[in-house]
Amino acid sequence: MKKLISILLVSALLVCGVLSFASCNQGKVGVKVIDIPLSVEEYAFAVAKDDTTLLNSVNEYLTKIQNDGTFDAICDRYFGEGTPVKFDAATTADPNKDQLVVATSTGFAPFEMVDENGKYYGIDLEIAKGLAEYLGKELVILDMQFASVVTSVQTGTADIGMAGLTVTPARQEMVTFSNSYYNASQVLIVKEDDTTFDSCKTADDVVALLDAMSKDVKIGCQTGTTGETYIVGDLDNPDGYGFKGLPVTKMGYDYAALAVTAMRNGEINYVILDNAPADAIAKSVNK
Repeated sequence: MKKLISILLVSALLVCGVLSFASCNQGKVGVKVIDIPLSVEEYAFAVAKDDTTLLNSVNEYLTKIQNDGTFDAICDRYFGEGTPVKFDAATTADPNKDQLVVATSTGFAPFEMVDENGKYYGIDLEIAKGLAEYLGKELVILDMQFASVVTSVQTGTADIGMAGLTVTPARQEMVTFSNSYYNASQVLIVKEDDTTFDSCKTADDVVALLDAMSKDVKIGCQTGTTGETYIVGDLDNPDGYGFKGLPVTKMGYDYAALAVTAMRNGEINYVILDNAPADAIAKSVNK
């Protein structure tokens, strides 16, 4: 697939509206993304291990939209000058209907979002809508905490997990992943007036500063994500990323934007998050 180059996000990514958290009305406290990748991973969709039929269909659909320009058009609606497509979807699975039940976790811009009117949008969810149409099924979206997405697919609550999922060995023990469709990286988010990392040119420069910090420093993340693993480390896991962890205090939040809000409120010092949602949140906060 074509590697995404542009990181310019459209103003329509209303993260504050999506999550409806009150601190969006707080005083002007800008944020900035330290645009130096701390790690690189691949996103894919999760299906049950024994569901080869759905897996094959998902891979066929991904190949189709990557070849015919549909995938690029979807991405342009969030990374370029296009306008996101919002839509309604069923929210209750019915075994008597022919449905595609999608487990997701909204609030992870620009991949999965829901507005104040209950309409869904985002890269993953636009793909979900197209996949359901391709399969001739009714789309059902089950919105849940991120940490429950893979489990819901493993247990059969959902047919597929579409939630900005990074492919990891641990998750591969639970589900089967589709072909990769997006390359992501972990980045650091700081307050706009924080100059700690301004002179950094490489990941090693950023890590050197992080390694010199103490438990008094609090770094936020979205619970269950790669960012959390980056902070706490996973060297004791032979199937992990090989992250050594940071000498700081990890603060987990159900949604990425809530971690950034906590930082803006002075409750934590920094946030580590996937690059695309980091840029989306920064764009929304700073507009």
